[in-house]
Amino acid sequence: MTGGRATAAAPVAPVAPSVPPETGSGRDAILLAARRAFTQRPYAEVTIRKIAADAGVSPSLVVKHFGRKEELFNTVADFGPAAAELLDAPLDALGRHMVVTLVTYRRTFKSDPLLRVVFSLGNQDERSLLRDRFHEQVTAALTARLPGHDRALRAELLAGLLLGLGATLSLHREGAGTLASPERIADLYAPALQNLITG
Repeated sequence: MTGGRATAAAPVAPVAPSVPPETGSGRDAILLAARRAFTQRPYAEVTIRKIAADAGVSPSLVVKHFGRKEELFNTVADFGPAAAELLDAPLDALGRHMVVTLVTYRRTFKSDPLLRVVFSLGNQDERSLLRDRFHEQVTAALTARLPGHDRALRAELLAGLLLGLGATLSLHREGAGTLASPERIADLYAPALQNLITG
């Protein structure tokens, strides 16, 4: 802010999200399949065998990478790496960075880094774990970055805008958003986030 007016932020170059370790070994395919499984079906109905089949790998490879089903669920419920990437920008460019990063992540990995917290159909304990992890790793991390008053409220609203963007892109898989570049989506969507970040 200069003299009460926001200075123009330098353009944010799109940064491809970090590739999960052991790409090509099936680990990323297993994670995608597990995220789909745990968000589409109750925990008790999810099996390592079905996740392996959806990922195109053997059940033993799932166990090698993630161990038991409980450990795989804990990995799926970890929002920390996604939050770190979403928050990795200066405050005056953070809104744009978050939009570009989220859209690029979706297109690179064919999944949303945050949206599973909304669509989980698990039992109360699993939903509570996802909500607690999301609050701790995403909303609280946002709160810690924000200046000024009402930081916690603004962080919750920011998280809602990010989830809303992910939901909109999921709903309109064949829509205009698929033809737009991440930068163009950020041109239209990021100002609302940036207003909550810096006012």
